[in-house]
Amino acid sequence: MKLEMGHIYIKDIQFASESKIEDGILYVSEEEVKKVALEDEKIKSVSFDIARPGESVRITPVKDVIEPRVKVEGKGGIFPGVIAKVDTVGSGKTYALKGMAVVTAGRIVGFQEGIIDMTGPGAEYTPFSQTNNLVMVCEPVDDIKQHDYEKAVRFAGFRVAVYLGELARNLTPDETKVYETCTIKEGFEKYPDLPRVAYVQMLQSQGLLHDTYVYGVDAKKTLSTIINPTEVMDGAIVSGNCVAPCDKVTTYHHFHNPVIEDCYKHHGKDINFMGVILTNENVFLADKERPSDMVAKLAEWMGLDGVLITEEGYGNPDTDLMMNCRKVEKKGVKVVL
Repeated sequence: MKLEMGHIYIKDIQFASESKIEDGILYVSEEEVKKVALEDEKIKSVSFDIARPGESVRITPVKDVIEPRVKVEGKGGIFPGVIAKVDTVGSGKTYALKGMAVVTAGRIVGFQEGIIDMTGPGAEYTPFSQTNNLVMVCEPVDDIKQHDYEKAVRFAGFRVAVYLGELARNLTPDETKVYETCTIKEGFEKYPDLPRVAYVQMLQSQGLLHDTYVYGVDAKKTLSTIINPTEVMDGAIVSGNCVAPCDKVTTYHHFHNPVIEDCYKHHGKDINFMGVILTNENVFLADKERPSDMVAKLAEWMGLDGVLITEEGYGNPDTDLMMNCRKVEKKGVKVVL
């Protein structure tokens, strides 16, 4: 599976009467993005602000951070199973607006949803102090339940990101990167002497606004499965996680998973990167046994020599992490946490 990522660098965001990208500046029609955000009747009102690196601005409470994109060629669309129809992504050509992000905010559960400081000591602890941020604050209709409010804000952010991404459809990228993964058979044949390595990505899925979605499906309702790394890079996974600000994985992070990026850098050189094993982090013991058993089975079935495992969150999911580690090691596969 081969994915071509085109990067269009945005050096500033400005409000204007017409939405367009010109000379590296994203011009945003406030009227148009409000229409897009307010398509959901559960949102009573929405306001937009611009936060630039170095400004004396604090954004809180942050819900999600999203990079605008557009699918230019190939199967699928942006946010498959959520905004676009359910098609397998990860191939073809996708353009992304770099150096900026859509930041959704709203008092869904309170202060702990996240903070972005654009300057000062706090700016050192978030990568989003370095992006030009279009911040949308959504106010819900009266007497709405938290989960309904969260979903409305999440979908509004995705719609706005898709609207902005479409502005880049006919532009020429400033930079292009190509990512390609072999099938299991091709990998065995092409790199017979390299260790076979996969990435086990644990997804937050504890409910109570600790959620992640894979092709639009709540991760806690899924079994552990294999996914192509470029599918993750192309938007197959989105965040619905409102809490734990110090380690919240946003949709932007899923687009730019650093483990996947690094594995591609080593692929064909000192490892054969075999793909991603997705698994969840449920609450009850039986729901931890089931996916960790599947992770170990898949690692053995893929003939892996090693896996890297990352955990999202802390506390309860530590159990899932240790179960994944122990069971995979019992299959004779080396583990790095």
